[in-house]
Amino acid sequence: MKYPSVTLRLLPSLAALLLLVAAPALRATNGMNMEGYGPVATAMGGASFAYDNGTAALINNPATLGLMTENARLDLAFGILGPDIKVKSPATSPNIFGVPANQTASSTAKAFYMPAVGYTRRSGDFVYGIGMFGQGGMGCEYDANSWRGLGFNLKNRTEVSVGRIIAPLVYKVNDKLQIAATADFMWAGMDLKMAMSGNQFFDLVMPTSQRFGRASGTIVQSFGQIMASMPAGTSVDYAYFDFSNGSKFTGRARSYGYGGKLGLVYTASKDLSFGLTYHTESQLGDMTAKGNTMSFQLNVPGMGQMPQALTGDFRIRNFQWPAMLGGGLAWHPAPHWMFAADVRQIFWGSVMKDFSLSFTANSAATNGPFAGQNLDAVLFQDWKDQTVVMLGASYEVSEQFTLRFGGNFANNPVPDTYLNCLFPAIVKNHLTAGFGWKFNDRSTVDLSYTHGFEVDTVNGSGSGVSHNQNNLQVMYSHRF
Repeated sequence: MKYPSVTLRLLPSLAALLLLVAAPALRATNGMNMEGYGPVATAMGGASFAYDNGTAALINNPATLGLMTENARLDLAFGILGPDIKVKSPATSPNIFGVPANQTASSTAKAFYMPAVGYTRRSGDFVYGIGMFGQGGMGCEYDANSWRGLGFNLKNRTEVSVGRIIAPLVYKVNDKLQIAATADFMWAGMDLKMAMSGNQFFDLVMPTSQRFGRASGTIVQSFGQIMASMPAGTSVDYAYFDFSNGSKFTGRARSYGYGGKLGLVYTASKDLSFGLTYHTESQLGDMTAKGNTMSFQLNVPGMGQMPQALTGDFRIRNFQWPAMLGGGLAWHPAPHWMFAADVRQIFWGSVMKDFSLSFTANSAATNGPFAGQNLDAVLFQDWKDQTVVMLGASYEVSEQFTLRFGGNFANNPVPDTYLNCLFPAIVKNHLTAGFGWKFNDRSTVDLSYTHGFEVDTVNGSGSGVSHNQNNLQVMYSHRF
């Protein structure tokens, strides 16, 4: 097969043209979703709904599995998410955190790992298989001696992860139309080490405040009675919620459930195809973490600091992954070239209205008057639905080597007012690139690199948050 040199010389110009077309909408984030799944699609800005992109179709559009030409395929993939997150204390002093102004803390969590595997097989007009994929999440960690430790040596940490085991069934209706459905077993995990200043805690418990959330329950009532019995001038240094196992793959709090997807691909001609897919909202149970601690510290005039640690169980209520509707096309305008464009609507507004956490103290004597009591806390989120545009292109440099590039552009679903620096899902402006190398007719390797440009914002508490990312995915494929 001949690859004209004139076409190679056009590659930089066409890449620049693609980016110029996308530039007016150069705003991109997928909330807690990955910007793309599988290195073939991710290198092309995440676009994946209308062409064969391997077993990543299980989490993209399962109907594209029907486009595979081999009898069976096995993909082994590994992804690394590399966030760079910094938070700055409010510019005013004193502030809601009770710390000096303009202090910077950098997240020490620089890498999160997401393995994936997929196997599919054709049988007549059907394709079936199974796969495991990481759906997405977020996380960060701040040293105890940073300003996020509030001066009391409190480490702050979050890690949220969602994964799926997916079983697809694809049916070839005719030479033009493929339809598909999947059954998804889902799991979610969460670690949380969250320090609140006394002012933040009072914002939750005082009915006259509650700007960022609310808290209730018998622990709150008992706490109020204890405060009323203390000498005038008694203050609260902090409240601390702590459940974390430190694992890079599973969270301390876990839940399980199910979901599913529908998809179709219509091949209008040998050069043009269209795809459509719908992912259902998840049906996950509440996350639970048993045998953990909630603590607080009083500062009593004449008596000094009085810490209290309660042991008990945490529950994260109704944490769900949103429904998604997407459509796209793939176009082959010339030999060796393919352009892909997808649009997806992610319904974050239905699942990210609040972050709801409860704690129940056990009956241990060390829990004192709080034994058997509970606290129910809600942190407002108010995320918006999100429209994501994914554009990409690939060029076959030779029979062995394919180049890919693209971009991923969207609105930010997270309102600044309720942005929590432990959940900083604010990255915009992803640009992507990658390649595929064909060893032989059976074996290939694909790689993608994504850069999410830095975003700076200030939340409702006055904290500055900045976040950029560098992500990598690699996949080995074997065809049978």
